[in-house]
Amino acid sequence: MALIAMTPEPPYYAVIFTSLRTSIEDGYDDMAERMVELAMQQPGFLGVESARNEVGVTVSYWADLASIKAWKAHAEHKEAQRLGHQQWYQHFKTRIAKVERDYGI
Repeated sequence: MALIAMTPEPPYYAVIFTSLRTSIEDGYDDMAERMVELAMQQPGFLGVESARNEVGVTVSYWADLASIKAWKAHAEHKEAQRLGHQQWYQHFKTRIAKVERDYGI
């Protein structure tokens, strides 16, 4: 997987997940890896980028809002969300944005 997602021509959608972690590590890395693996299999998934320092930022890209809604409701993803709420995150925010333009080299 590339560090910078190779997205198609806009429009498409970005789900921006920012987080502050707790000190609990148990199972986090495995779950994070599984969620990327699983997201890549979902209809409408276009790519993902992630970085963590003090604040973690993961941006996943999707073809449409219906794909985002289906991903949010996926059973394994819901379990990851539950564990995140209970153990791994002291604070998080999810934002959904429509990408209307992109450019780069």
